[in-house]
Amino acid sequence: MKIDPFLLLIPAALFMGPDPGYSQARPADPLLTLTDAVQRAVSDNAQLSSLRAKRDAMLERPGQAKALPNPMLSYGGMDMAKGGTWPDTSEKRIMVQQEFPWFGKRSLREGIAEKEAEIMQRDLDAMTCDVVMRVKESFYDLYAIRRVITIAQEEEAVLRRMVTIAGTRYASGKGSQADLIKAQTEITMLKQRLLELQAQENTVKAKLNTLLNRRADEPLGKLEPPPKVGAPVEAARLFAEAAQNRPEVLAAQTRIERYRLEKKLMEKEYLPDYKLGIEYRDIQSEDNMLMFTVSVELPVWQSKYEAGTREAERMQAASRAALEAAERQSAFDVQDAHFKLQTALRTFNMYRTDLVPQAESRFSTSEAGYQEGKVDFLDLLESERFLLNTKVMTAMSEGAAGVQAARLERAVGVNMSFVSPDDHKEEP
Repeated sequence: MKIDPFLLLIPAALFMGPDPGYSQARPADPLLTLTDAVQRAVSDNAQLSSLRAKRDAMLERPGQAKALPNPMLSYGGMDMAKGGTWPDTSEKRIMVQQEFPWFGKRSLREGIAEKEAEIMQRDLDAMTCDVVMRVKESFYDLYAIRRVITIAQEEEAVLRRMVTIAGTRYASGKGSQADLIKAQTEITMLKQRLLELQAQENTVKAKLNTLLNRRADEPLGKLEPPPKVGAPVEAARLFAEAAQNRPEVLAAQTRIERYRLEKKLMEKEYLPDYKLGIEYRDIQSEDNMLMFTVSVELPVWQSKYEAGTREAERMQAASRAALEAAERQSAFDVQDAHFKLQTALRTFNMYRTDLVPQAESRFSTSEAGYQEGKVDFLDLLESERFLLNTKVMTAMSEGAAGVQAARLERAVGVNMSFVSPDDHKEEP
């Protein structure tokens, strides 16, 4: 059973809710490059802006965690219960006290806050990688669809030539009217396919606009041809790159360290905090006095600290398991994307170097044979359809290679250059 390649062009569209803060529709850009699209998305995407603001907020926490509690100022007075002169008491007391956590607690709290900010940064990195991947997917999809629309529009001229040939043969009595009707019908079917392609183009364009934090219906100008994709580096190197750079792996490692610090802090909570104070006493008709005070916390409720230590140990174990899961998922994603990219490139090269030349030769032979009356019209029509489908699948497979390259970059966690050998050829 044959599958119409036009029906395979439907991309997976991911819509995000419209932002009421969008500006009015702007004129289409004269030329949009893939690099420009990625930079705009990273700069303007609403989800990334939200995470950046949260990251910036988290960066303010270490200073708060390390700071000492506010000092306490106390004022008191003492007088006789009977016959006193309150508020003009015979004794006045003014005290200033400062609480100090036990040695090392403040630095541990600061370290925990820093790790939490680092985890937020890793979340931002992961979301940035997601947005970049989706922008590249949409860009390659949109460019491929527009290429297919151009191919289909050019094919209409071929069909009209076939109508002319069929009409000439029918007028001369060498062909049938059915051939002429079939050729005209094929043009109508092609127009219907163009409508489907334009609908798909609109969907992908809206997706790309949304990623760029633009209104979905804003015009999007011409796309500069995206970089051609070549064979990726060996999988072993990609596995190593992913282990060092994938944000999910780095976030899991940071969580392990965060709960290691948490455990150390809970172990120090057994040690008492203390307060230092100085008190001044103004005593009527006697010498004034200055007194120093030291207060020490009595951590007698040890069970809560023991529970906190156990919690930190279990969260650390959970983070180790999460790290292992992230590493396994990373390896799977790299392996899957690497294989699919290689498959897409092989498919594209097969269409470009083998099937398209064969289809062009077949159509030329059929067209010449039909004009000479050696080939019937159905054979000519079939060869035309085959040529059109191979051209369409060539454009689609090239776009699919770009999509898979973007997914491989996401799996590794860094931008990588999959340059096609064609890009290194010198211009004649």
